[in-house]
Amino acid sequence: MLLRNISGKNTRIKNLISILTLTLGLAACGGGSNPNNAATNETTGRTQNTTDSSPAKLELGGSVTLTGAGASFPVPLYQTWFAELNKKYPSLQVNYQSVGSGAGVEQFTKGTVDFGASDVAMKDEEIAKIPQNKGVLLLPVTAGSIVLAYNLPDVPALKLPRSVYADILLGKVKSWNDPAIAKANPEAKLPNLPIAVVYRADGSGTTGVFSKHLSAISREWKTKVGDGKSVKWPVGVGGKGNEGVTAQIQQTQGAIGYIEYGYAKQSNLKIAALENKSGKFITANEESASKTLEAVTLPENLRAFISDPEGADSYPVVTYTWILAHKKYPDAVKAKAMEAAIEYALTDGQKLAGELGYVPLPANVIAKVASSADQISPDYKIAVAAATSGTK
Repeated sequence: MLLRNISGKNTRIKNLISILTLTLGLAACGGGSNPNNAATNETTGRTQNTTDSSPAKLELGGSVTLTGAGASFPVPLYQTWFAELNKKYPSLQVNYQSVGSGAGVEQFTKGTVDFGASDVAMKDEEIAKIPQNKGVLLLPVTAGSIVLAYNLPDVPALKLPRSVYADILLGKVKSWNDPAIAKANPEAKLPNLPIAVVYRADGSGTTGVFSKHLSAISREWKTKVGDGKSVKWPVGVGGKGNEGVTAQIQQTQGAIGYIEYGYAKQSNLKIAALENKSGKFITANEESASKTLEAVTLPENLRAFISDPEGADSYPVVTYTWILAHKKYPDAVKAKAMEAAIEYALTDGQKLAGELGYVPLPANVIAKVASSADQISPDYKIAVAAATSGTK
């Protein structure tokens, strides 16, 4: 179990990316109460007229542990959320394993964890494998950009046209001083150095999202490689998790690989500006990712596949990341704990997203997710009014 006492925003950001373990057992201690909150009903445990995520709101009758597994994409954020959640509710601990979206969906389907996590929404055939007496809810809790990070010490900025980065990953553009790259970067000191592609070796939602984007912009990629949580990469070496790919890029001059923006930000890796559907070169940040989400309508079932977004200022590779929860849990206390954890993610948790490189959810999305998640437990009422009132 990995226990980390996080104090202060700067320390949190500095330390998160150094945690490359695959098992994140997250716990802390402490917590207070808000005297303005209404008391919990002693018979049902349901709370009336409470503000969101209040310490007085959750009564579990003892210590409860939730286990989850899945995407590495949101790990820095989840680590912070679950530690802070435990400070607010000392009786609730969440242990999360960073195993990749593919393994997370598999473990959730087998019932070996209480919840899963994936950077790509479950498909109909995957949902059909979930026991009907439990069901599944796909709950987007944050969003982020997938970037192409690179290691070229003398190239502080890099623009990659759509056809060029697709050809790099197809193995057709092999050197950093290739004319196709040089044309888009006339002022860059591009070295005569082989391009070392780094990809995800494990089944991953990050790969699913990124390969779906490549299939949308390159007919050759779609025909030869396709999309999915695991694909046969034409060139390169694999790394496990966003953590592993990040480490490979850091260690290899001339490397380029796809990772979640937060990992690149916290590791001070350079990221390429990518050409979007409108022909503009866009650098990943919270603003450009938010522009992408504005161009996407999230349906009632909360599943969205963003392969090549519209919008002049949209960053081209953005995804929601989902918590996979059951509609019904045989353990009523765990059901209540799941709702409390999701409520925290939708309220206090959103305030931490931006500083860690993620995108806070729009208010209308928070409301949709809260409404869907509120069916998990009849003994808990999710309140997100404070979170949605301050979000555009």
